[in-house]
Amino acid sequence: MFDAEGYVRLWSPATEEILGWPAEEIVGRHYADYLTGPPVTSPSGTPVGAGEIYDALQHEKYWRGILRVRHRGGHTVEVEGRASLITPAGGRPFILANLVETSRLRAVEHDLAALDALFATSPLGIAFLDTEHRYVRVNDALARLNGVPVSETLGRSTREVLPPRTAESLTQIQSLVLKTGRPVVDTVVAAPDGHGWHSVSYGRLTSPDGRVLGVSSTVMDVTERRDAMEKIERARQRLKLLDDVGVALGDLLDLPRLAGTLADSLVPRFADYASVMLYASVAHGGELPRPDRLPDSPLLQLGTAAKTRGPTVDAVLRVGREVVFAPESVFGKVLGSAVPHMTLTEEDLRSALHPDDPASSVANPLNVASVLIVPLRARDVVLGLLVLGRAEGRAPFDRDDLALTMELAGRAGISLDNARLYARERESALMLQRSLLPQHVPSPPGVQVAYRYVPGGSRTEAEAEAGGDWFDVISLAGGRIALVVGDVMGHGLRAAATMGRLRTAVRTLAGLDLSPDELLRRVNDLADDLAQGPDEPLMATCVYAVYDPSTRRCTLATAGHVPPLLLVDDGSGGWSVAPVEAPSGAPLGVDGVEFESVELTVEEGALLVLYTDGLIEHRGEDITEGLDRLVRLLAELPDQPFLEDVCDRVLDGMAPGGGTPDPRGVGPGGSGASAGPVDSVDDVALLLARLGGLPEGSAASWTFPAERYAVRRARDAARRTLREWGLGELVDDTALLVSELVTNSMRHAHGPIGVRMVRGSSLLVEVSDPLPVPPREHVATEDDEGGRGIQLVARGARRWGTRHGPIGKTVWFELPIP
Repeated sequence: MFDAEGYVRLWSPATEEILGWPAEEIVGRHYADYLTGPPVTSPSGTPVGAGEIYDALQHEKYWRGILRVRHRGGHTVEVEGRASLITPAGGRPFILANLVETSRLRAVEHDLAALDALFATSPLGIAFLDTEHRYVRVNDALARLNGVPVSETLGRSTREVLPPRTAESLTQIQSLVLKTGRPVVDTVVAAPDGHGWHSVSYGRLTSPDGRVLGVSSTVMDVTERRDAMEKIERARQRLKLLDDVGVALGDLLDLPRLAGTLADSLVPRFADYASVMLYASVAHGGELPRPDRLPDSPLLQLGTAAKTRGPTVDAVLRVGREVVFAPESVFGKVLGSAVPHMTLTEEDLRSALHPDDPASSVANPLNVASVLIVPLRARDVVLGLLVLGRAEGRAPFDRDDLALTMELAGRAGISLDNARLYARERESALMLQRSLLPQHVPSPPGVQVAYRYVPGGSRTEAEAEAGGDWFDVISLAGGRIALVVGDVMGHGLRAAATMGRLRTAVRTLAGLDLSPDELLRRVNDLADDLAQGPDEPLMATCVYAVYDPSTRRCTLATAGHVPPLLLVDDGSGGWSVAPVEAPSGAPLGVDGVEFESVELTVEEGALLVLYTDGLIEHRGEDITEGLDRLVRLLAELPDQPFLEDVCDRVLDGMAPGGGTPDPRGVGPGGSGASAGPVDSVDDVALLLARLGGLPEGSAASWTFPAERYAVRRARDAARRTLREWGLGELVDDTALLVSELVTNSMRHAHGPIGVRMVRGSSLLVEVSDPLPVPPREHVATEDDEGGRGIQLVARGARRWGTRHGPIGKTVWFELPIP
């Protein structure tokens, strides 16, 4: 502030900051003392004298110009001055001047110019808003983005300019920025017109002294960027879906599970409804359908999925539903041409379904707005259809979706065909194995038998796998019976074939009436011939037991097999269970191993349990723990149990976690009978036998010296016994055959002759002597005086044979009981 003569009266701190002179050094002095050059009138740039400044103030009351002032530091500072003459009422006039350093002023001018240029040329929408959320300054770009002219925007709040939903969201963001001072960058909101997206950023405006002035706003149209990001995200989601479906289907070889997994993988992630339809021959593991019969062949709905369920949905998407499409329908055309179809009208649906189909009476029963019909193909043959639907309210399928579905269908078709081939090969192996197992077993007097066979794999029939376990029940001479259980190492068709050869060898050798240890030794000698190949030697375990009901003697031998269990009545209504102590031996296929038999007398009604290791061996469990569980389970059986129930109870109880019987094993009917859910990678064979004796008085035996009267006495004893048994019709035939056999023993053996008769399902007659050489049947000529005895036995008996005993041989024959 100057007085009228130009002397300084007031010197502000801001002026001191510009020129460096403190107030106490300059107040009271004339301003001209500090000028280093004449003043310049702005904007003409013409130097003027100090008097002219006062003349201007006197006439115009205002002056503006440039002053060059000496800084206290010695250099010159150029400032722009603005002066006004103020005459207060009743007081002396004074001059009020403002000084601004020209360099700072130029910077401010440049900033203002840049800001103006930014507002005018920037493609971004820019706006300043005050603390009341009113627009203070807006550029044309923002007016275009908002669809509101600048004149109608200035002075109005965000809520008055933008749609309510967008305005409310932005007002909250502005309030947060005003309150906290933290900027908000790149918040994406919907465009005011609802078409597109805007990116909005806000920052707080403050004065140098810290006062909050408002907020700055920049708005950018990011619709293209958003669309590109959505396309990228959709592509990523498609790739992830493709990968996830591939992983889900990768290890499945069960057609129903595979079809169901495919449908479940697509709903609701990709569609609201999904249906996998296959030709019936494919669904059942058969041959591929003929191309000329594709359109009119029925399809089986094997896998379905729905976002929401209900009676209508369940009726249309019922698994197992058979669907027949008209050849001229959209579905029929896709089946015939293998060309996919997108979108479907209600008329298409009506014309596609058979008139008898329940869905044909309902127009679009699932309220589907968009449909994809894609063929499932493998090896250039259509296996069926993949049908996907989206309900109203969801974006319809587009070309990208169709391309993805075609890729999914291509991969799924290969997986389905692999599952079909696997099902066919598996069924062939299981059929072979079942055909090699006994289709029925004999039931000799004194013995009751029950059995089960469960293929390896898991609990489902579709995952069952053929293996090498087998069992057999063989009728032997003298009313005896052989019980066999074995296990060929490995799984699959080759193991089943090896099992068949091994079972045949055992049955053949059993006909020679060999002791169990001798039979196993001879089978072991055939190991090379029974093996699967030169690189896969035979490796199998086996237990062979022979039981004679007339003596209740059981003889058995094992070849590396798990021990049989014998259940005996403990006298208190329960069972005493113990493994049969027999030398385990080595598995069949191991050279230089001796086999030993063990003989035991069993009590009337005892149970003998033969099984394979798949029954007691499970993952994560020692085999001895499984054997202990089996012993405890058998000990809890009721008195005189039904053997079929015992089989089911054992298989059910030995499965990890228990379960319910599963009809996939071989049972009394040959195949398809009840079997327990043994959850094991190995198959299981189980054979139960209740061992009893013959009824009292069913056997008679005599011993005669090798004298001439022995023949007569043997005939008389046989006649007398047959009459006592009420078998008079067999007297003559039996006496004749006994005479021939006793005569042969008397002539050649020269030792005591034993005769034994057993009445069972047939009449058994045995003649024993010390001579180990068995008789041979030969054809006698007309000139031969003898040699017809064995011929008579062979022709008169139903069957006959010989076997070796401890001190000689036994010749036996059987006659049918009328």
